[in-house]
Amino acid sequence: MTDLKPAPNKIQETAPDESGRLMKLATYAAVGVALSLVGLKAGAWWLSGSVALLGSLMDSILDVAASFINLLAVRHALLPRDRDHRFGHGKAEALAGLGQSVFIGLSAIYLISQSVFHLLDPQPVAHSAIGLIVTVITIGATFSLIRFQRYVIERSGSLAISADNLHYTGDLFLNLAVIGALLFSGVMEWPLFDPLIGFGIALYILYSAWRIVLQSFDQLMDKEFPDEKRELVKRVASEHKLVLAVHDLRTRSAGSHDFIQLHIELDPSISLVQAHKISDEVEALLLAAFPRAQILIHQDPAGFEEVMALDKH
Repeated sequence: MTDLKPAPNKIQETAPDESGRLMKLATYAAVGVALSLVGLKAGAWWLSGSVALLGSLMDSILDVAASFINLLAVRHALLPRDRDHRFGHGKAEALAGLGQSVFIGLSAIYLISQSVFHLLDPQPVAHSAIGLIVTVITIGATFSLIRFQRYVIERSGSLAISADNLHYTGDLFLNLAVIGALLFSGVMEWPLFDPLIGFGIALYILYSAWRIVLQSFDQLMDKEFPDEKRELVKRVASEHKLVLAVHDLRTRSAGSHDFIQLHIELDPSISLVQAHKISDEVEALLLAAFPRAQILIHQDPAGFEEVMALDKH
Protein backbone atom coordinates (compact mmCIF):
# COMPACT_ATOMS: atom_id res chain seq x y z
CA MET A 1 0.00 0.00 0.00
CA THR A 2 1.25 3.46 -0.81
CA ASP A 3 1.88 6.34 1.57
CA LEU A 4 -0.95 8.59 2.60
CA LYS A 5 0.31 11.40 0.44
CA PRO A 6 0.30 10.52 -3.27
CA ALA A 7 3.54 10.67 -5.20
CA PRO A 8 4.32 14.18 -6.52
CA ASN A 9 3.98 13.16 -10.16
CA LYS A 10 0.53 11.68 -9.49
CA ILE A 11 -1.00 14.85 -8.04
CA GLN A 12 -2.98 16.79 -10.63
CA GLU A 13 -2.77 20.34 -9.34
CA THR A 14 -6.24 21.90 -9.15
CA ALA A 15 -7.41 25.44 -8.45
CA PRO A 16 -8.03 25.99 -4.72
CA ASP A 17 -11.81 26.57 -5.02
CA GLU A 18 -12.38 23.38 -7.03
CA SER A 19 -10.04 21.45 -4.74
CA GLY A 20 -11.99 22.62 -1.68
CA ARG A 21 -15.32 21.65 -3.26
CA LEU A 22 -14.07 18.14 -4.03
CA MET A 23 -12.67 17.73 -0.51
CA LYS A 24 -16.02 18.65 1.04
CA LEU A 25 -17.86 16.22 -1.26
CA ALA A 26 -15.45 13.45 -0.26
CA THR A 27 -16.12 14.03 3.45
CA TYR A 28 -19.91 14.00 2.94
CA ALA A 29 -19.65 10.79 0.90
CA ALA A 30 -17.51 9.09 3.56
CA VAL A 31 -19.92 9.94 6.42
CA GLY A 32 -22.93 8.84 4.36
CA VAL A 33 -21.41 5.50 3.36
CA ALA A 34 -20.17 4.78 6.90
CA LEU A 35 -23.57 5.49 8.47
CA SER A 36 -25.33 3.22 5.97
CA LEU A 37 -22.90 0.37 6.56
CA VAL A 38 -23.17 0.61 10.36
CA GLY A 39 -26.91 -0.14 10.14
CA LEU A 40 -26.42 -3.10 7.80
CA LYS A 41 -23.54 -4.62 9.77
CA ALA A 42 -25.24 -4.17 13.16
CA GLY A 43 -28.20 -6.23 12.00
CA ALA A 44 -26.00 -8.91 10.43
CA TRP A 45 -23.79 -9.19 13.54
CA TRP A 46 -26.83 -9.39 15.84
CA LEU A 47 -28.08 -12.39 13.88
CA SER A 48 -24.72 -14.14 13.30
CA GLY A 49 -22.62 -13.39 16.38
CA SER A 50 -19.47 -13.45 14.20
CA VAL A 51 -16.39 -11.87 15.79
CA ALA A 52 -15.01 -11.00 12.36
CA LEU A 53 -18.31 -9.29 11.51
CA LEU A 54 -18.19 -7.53 14.89
CA GLY A 55 -14.72 -6.30 13.95
CA SER A 56 -16.09 -4.99 10.67
CA LEU A 57 -18.99 -3.32 12.52
CA MET A 58 -16.63 -1.71 15.06
CA ASP A 59 -14.46 -0.44 12.25
CA SER A 60 -17.50 1.10 10.51
CA ILE A 61 -18.58 2.80 13.75
CA LEU A 62 -15.09 4.22 14.02
CA ASP A 63 -15.32 5.20 10.35
CA VAL A 64 -18.36 7.34 11.17
CA ALA A 65 -16.48 9.08 13.97
CA ALA A 66 -13.26 9.48 11.98
CA SER A 67 -15.04 10.66 8.84
CA PHE A 68 -17.11 13.15 10.83
CA ILE A 69 -13.90 14.50 12.38
CA ASN A 70 -12.53 14.75 8.85
CA LEU A 71 -15.61 16.64 7.73
CA LEU A 72 -15.15 19.23 10.48
CA ALA A 73 -11.38 19.38 9.96
CA VAL A 74 -11.64 19.87 6.20
CA ARG A 75 -14.22 22.62 6.61
CA HIS A 76 -11.93 24.35 9.11
CA ALA A 77 -8.79 23.79 7.01
CA LEU A 78 -10.47 25.45 4.02
CA LEU A 79 -11.23 28.66 5.93
CA PRO A 80 -9.32 31.63 4.48
CA ARG A 81 -6.37 33.16 6.26
CA ASP A 82 -7.27 35.60 9.03
CA ARG A 83 -5.58 37.99 11.45
CA ASP A 84 -4.64 35.23 13.90
CA HIS A 85 -3.79 32.54 11.32
CA ARG A 86 -1.73 34.22 8.60
CA PHE A 87 -0.68 30.88 7.10
CA GLY A 88 -4.24 29.55 6.99
CA HIS A 89 -5.82 26.65 8.88
CA GLY A 90 -4.42 23.72 6.90
CA LYS A 91 -2.88 21.95 9.90
CA ALA A 92 -6.38 21.12 11.09
CA GLU A 93 -6.12 18.19 8.66
CA ALA A 94 -3.04 16.81 10.44
CA LEU A 95 -4.76 17.20 13.82
CA ALA A 96 -7.73 15.28 12.42
CA GLY A 97 -5.34 12.53 11.35
CA LEU A 98 -4.04 12.21 14.89
CA GLY A 99 -7.62 12.11 16.18
CA GLN A 100 -8.43 9.34 13.71
CA SER A 101 -5.48 7.28 14.89
CA VAL A 102 -6.79 7.36 18.49
CA PHE A 103 -10.23 6.11 17.44
CA ILE A 104 -8.73 3.44 15.22
CA GLY A 105 -6.34 2.24 17.94
CA LEU A 106 -9.14 1.91 20.52
CA SER A 107 -11.28 -0.14 18.11
CA ALA A 108 -8.34 -2.47 17.46
CA ILE A 109 -7.76 -3.04 21.20
CA TYR A 110 -11.43 -3.89 21.72
CA LEU A 111 -11.40 -6.28 18.78
CA ILE A 112 -8.27 -8.03 20.10
CA SER A 113 -10.02 -8.61 23.46
CA GLN A 114 -13.08 -10.10 21.73
CA SER A 115 -10.93 -12.31 19.52
CA VAL A 116 -9.01 -13.70 22.52
CA PHE A 117 -12.30 -14.38 24.34
CA HIS A 118 -13.69 -16.34 21.38
CA LEU A 119 -10.42 -18.21 20.89
CA LEU A 120 -10.71 -19.44 24.48
CA ASP A 121 -14.42 -20.16 24.10
CA PRO A 122 -15.20 -20.80 20.38
CA GLN A 123 -18.77 -20.09 19.31
CA PRO A 124 -20.42 -21.23 16.07
CA VAL A 125 -21.39 -18.51 13.59
CA ALA A 126 -25.12 -18.39 12.87
CA HIS A 127 -26.94 -16.96 9.83
CA SER A 128 -23.67 -16.72 7.92
CA ALA A 129 -25.55 -16.18 4.62
CA ILE A 130 -26.92 -12.85 5.89
CA GLY A 131 -23.45 -11.79 6.94
CA LEU A 132 -22.07 -12.73 3.53
CA ILE A 133 -24.72 -10.66 1.70
CA VAL A 134 -24.11 -7.62 3.91
CA THR A 135 -20.36 -7.94 3.48
CA VAL A 136 -20.61 -8.09 -0.31
CA ILE A 137 -22.75 -4.91 -0.26
CA THR A 138 -20.15 -3.32 2.03
CA ILE A 139 -17.33 -4.17 -0.36
CA GLY A 140 -19.18 -2.58 -3.29
CA ALA A 141 -19.94 0.63 -1.38
CA THR A 142 -16.43 0.87 0.04
CA PHE A 143 -14.79 0.30 -3.35
CA SER A 144 -16.88 3.10 -4.90
CA LEU A 145 -15.96 5.47 -2.05
CA ILE A 146 -12.25 4.63 -2.37
CA ARG A 147 -12.30 5.38 -6.11
CA PHE A 148 -13.92 8.78 -5.50
CA GLN A 149 -11.53 9.61 -2.65
CA ARG A 150 -8.51 8.82 -4.82
CA TYR A 151 -9.89 11.09 -7.53
CA VAL A 152 -10.10 13.88 -4.93
CA ILE A 153 -6.63 13.13 -3.54
CA GLU A 154 -5.08 13.37 -7.02
CA ARG A 155 -6.51 16.86 -7.38
CA SER A 156 -6.10 18.19 -3.84
CA GLY A 157 -3.26 16.32 -2.11
CA SER A 158 -5.38 16.47 1.08
CA LEU A 159 -3.88 14.66 4.09
CA ALA A 160 -7.28 14.26 5.77
CA ILE A 161 -8.84 12.64 2.69
CA SER A 162 -5.70 10.54 2.22
CA ALA A 163 -5.94 9.27 5.81
CA ASP A 164 -9.61 8.44 5.33
CA ASN A 165 -8.76 6.70 2.06
CA LEU A 166 -6.13 4.55 3.77
CA HIS A 167 -8.67 3.65 6.43
CA TYR A 168 -11.31 2.62 3.89
CA THR A 169 -8.74 0.73 1.81
CA GLY A 170 -8.03 -1.25 4.97
CA ASP A 171 -11.79 -1.81 5.28
CA LEU A 172 -11.83 -3.33 1.81
CA PHE A 173 -9.30 -6.00 2.82
CA LEU A 174 -11.02 -6.34 6.18
CA ASN A 175 -14.33 -7.19 4.54
CA LEU A 176 -12.69 -9.70 2.20
CA ALA A 177 -11.29 -11.35 5.34
CA VAL A 178 -14.76 -11.32 6.90
CA ILE A 179 -16.11 -13.25 3.92
CA GLY A 180 -13.43 -15.88 4.52
CA ALA A 181 -14.27 -16.02 8.21
CA LEU A 182 -18.01 -16.43 7.57
CA LEU A 183 -17.41 -19.15 4.97
CA PHE A 184 -15.03 -21.18 7.11
CA SER A 185 -16.77 -20.63 10.46
CA GLY A 186 -20.41 -20.63 9.35
CA VAL A 187 -20.52 -22.87 6.28
CA MET A 188 -17.57 -25.22 6.96
CA GLU A 189 -18.02 -25.10 10.76
CA TRP A 190 -14.45 -24.15 11.73
CA PRO A 191 -15.24 -21.85 14.69
CA LEU A 192 -11.62 -20.96 15.49
CA PHE A 193 -11.14 -19.40 12.06
CA ASP A 194 -13.49 -16.51 12.92
CA PRO A 195 -11.60 -15.14 15.99
CA LEU A 196 -8.26 -15.68 14.23
CA ILE A 197 -9.43 -13.50 11.34
CA GLY A 198 -10.73 -10.96 13.86
CA PHE A 199 -7.31 -10.87 15.55
CA GLY A 200 -5.55 -10.37 12.20
CA ILE A 201 -7.93 -7.53 11.33
CA ALA A 202 -7.14 -5.84 14.65
CA LEU A 203 -3.39 -5.96 13.96
CA TYR A 204 -3.93 -4.41 10.53
CA ILE A 205 -6.07 -1.64 12.04
CA LEU A 206 -3.26 -0.84 14.53
CA TYR A 207 -0.76 -0.72 11.65
CA SER A 208 -3.01 1.71 9.74
CA ALA A 209 -3.33 3.93 12.82
CA TRP A 210 0.46 4.10 13.18
CA ARG A 211 0.89 5.17 9.54
CA ILE A 212 -1.66 7.94 10.01
CA VAL A 213 0.25 9.14 13.09
CA LEU A 214 3.53 9.31 11.15
CA GLN A 215 2.03 11.25 8.24
CA SER A 216 0.23 13.70 10.54
CA PHE A 217 3.38 14.21 12.60
CA ASP A 218 5.36 15.04 9.43
CA GLN A 219 2.96 17.86 8.59
CA LEU A 220 2.82 19.23 12.12
CA MET A 221 6.64 19.28 12.21
CA ASP A 222 6.86 21.03 8.81
CA LYS A 223 8.70 18.24 7.02
CA GLU A 224 10.20 19.25 3.66
CA PHE A 225 8.68 18.22 0.32
CA PRO A 226 9.96 14.94 -1.16
CA ASP A 227 13.20 15.33 -3.15
CA GLU A 228 11.42 15.03 -6.51
CA LYS A 229 9.02 17.83 -5.65
CA ARG A 230 11.84 20.07 -4.37
CA GLU A 231 13.76 19.50 -7.60
CA LEU A 232 10.66 20.47 -9.57
CA VAL A 233 10.45 23.77 -7.65
CA LYS A 234 14.11 24.54 -8.46
CA ARG A 235 13.70 23.57 -12.09
CA VAL A 236 10.59 25.72 -12.60
CA ALA A 237 12.18 28.74 -10.87
CA SER A 238 15.33 28.35 -12.98
CA GLU A 239 13.32 28.38 -16.23
CA HIS A 240 13.24 32.18 -16.15
CA LYS A 241 16.11 33.32 -18.37
CA LEU A 242 17.17 36.10 -15.98
CA VAL A 243 17.39 33.86 -12.90
CA LEU A 244 21.05 32.94 -12.49
CA ALA A 245 20.67 30.54 -9.56
CA VAL A 246 18.24 29.31 -6.92
CA HIS A 247 19.19 28.62 -3.29
CA ASP A 248 17.87 28.49 0.30
CA LEU A 249 14.74 26.60 -0.77
CA ARG A 250 12.38 25.85 2.11
CA THR A 251 9.14 23.93 1.71
CA ARG A 252 6.36 22.50 3.86
CA SER A 253 2.72 21.49 3.67
CA ALA A 254 -0.32 22.14 5.82
CA GLY A 255 -3.35 20.13 4.78
CA SER A 256 -3.79 20.61 1.05
CA HIS A 257 -1.75 23.84 1.03
CA ASP A 258 1.93 24.04 0.10
CA PHE A 259 4.35 26.72 1.26
CA ILE A 260 7.45 27.54 -0.79
CA GLN A 261 10.22 29.97 0.13
CA LEU A 262 13.35 30.47 -1.98
CA HIS A 263 16.08 32.91 -2.94
CA ILE A 264 16.81 33.73 -6.59
CA GLU A 265 20.08 35.24 -7.76
CA LEU A 266 19.86 38.07 -10.30
CA ASP A 267 22.27 40.34 -12.16
CA PRO A 268 23.45 42.87 -9.53
CA SER A 269 23.32 45.71 -12.06
CA ILE A 270 19.53 45.62 -12.60
CA SER A 271 17.19 48.00 -10.79
CA LEU A 272 14.99 47.11 -7.83
CA VAL A 273 11.93 47.55 -10.06
CA GLN A 274 13.32 45.02 -12.56
CA ALA A 275 14.18 42.58 -9.78
CA HIS A 276 10.64 42.83 -8.42
CA LYS A 277 9.18 42.20 -11.87
CA ILE A 278 11.35 39.11 -12.38
CA SER A 279 10.30 37.83 -8.95
CA ASP A 280 6.63 38.22 -9.90
CA GLU A 281 7.23 36.31 -13.13
CA VAL A 282 8.99 33.48 -11.29
CA GLU A 283 6.10 33.35 -8.82
CA ALA A 284 3.66 33.03 -11.74
CA LEU A 285 5.69 30.11 -13.13
CA LEU A 286 5.64 28.36 -9.76
CA LEU A 287 1.92 28.96 -9.28
CA ALA A 288 1.26 27.34 -12.66
CA ALA A 289 2.97 24.20 -11.35
CA PHE A 290 1.72 24.51 -7.73
CA PRO A 291 -1.61 26.41 -7.81
CA ARG A 292 -2.32 25.71 -4.13
CA ALA A 293 1.04 27.06 -2.94
CA GLN A 294 1.82 30.24 -1.04
CA ILE A 295 5.15 31.47 -2.40
CA LEU A 296 7.72 33.84 -0.92
CA ILE A 297 10.70 34.85 -3.09
CA HIS A 298 13.75 36.81 -1.96
CA GLN A 299 15.98 38.44 -4.59
CA ASP A 300 19.78 38.31 -4.13
CA PRO A 301 22.41 39.97 -6.35
CA ALA A 302 24.57 37.23 -7.91
CA GLY A 303 27.82 36.77 -6.00
CA PHE A 304 26.47 38.45 -2.87
CA GLU A 305 27.01 35.41 -0.66
CA GLU A 306 30.64 35.09 -1.78
CA VAL A 307 31.27 38.76 -0.98
CA MET A 308 29.73 38.36 2.48
CA ALA A 309 31.87 35.29 3.14
CA LEU A 310 35.04 37.22 2.21
CA ASP A 311 34.03 40.12 4.46
CA LYS A 312 33.75 37.70 7.41
CA HIS A 313 37.36 36.70 6.88
